Amino acid sequence: MINVVLYEPEIPQNTGNIMRTCMAMNCRLHLIEPMGFKITDKSLKRAGMDYVKELDYKIYPDWQTFYNMHEGSYYYITRYGEKTPSEFNYKEDEGKDIYLVFGKESTGIDKHILHDNYDRCVRIPMVAEARSLNLSNCVAICVYEVLDQLGFPELSHTEVIKGKDFLQQFK
Repeated sequence: MINVVLYEPEIPQNTGNIMRTCMAMNCRLHLIEPMGFKITDKSLKRAGMDYVKELDYKIYPDWQTFYNMHEGSYYYITRYGEKTPSEFNYKEDEGKDIYLVFGKESTGIDKHILHDNYDRCVRIPMVAEARSLNLSNCVAICVYEVLDQLGFPELSHTEVIKGKDFLQQFK
């Protein structure tokens, strides 16, 4: 199972978009408090649309509580990482839960957590002038890389076939 972990998220619209991505990609979402919004926030619900009802997610009071409850392979997405998402071999983690940890929008993941896990830090390349990418975009980039390496398990490929059949009428 791929797990997306949001460490103290601050912007409800980002979290709503991430909820949609997690639901559509069959990922579990973990939200670490404190959060900069309430889970009932209207903008979160609007961004998450009706997908939130189908989403597998949990809220934790702090990092240590979450971490003590979950074993698996952890990857920490941060500008301090040296490896890109594609430089890790997620197939080595098959049979384990994979946790992709993303930090809060303003300051990222706690530096003590990163220090203790530096060999598992992931950097998304971008131009030097860019301070950061949008959090929900980062989640999508990393989740898709893991899913691609694992062969998109449990995701539908039938829509591609239907799409091809549909497009035949436009020859």
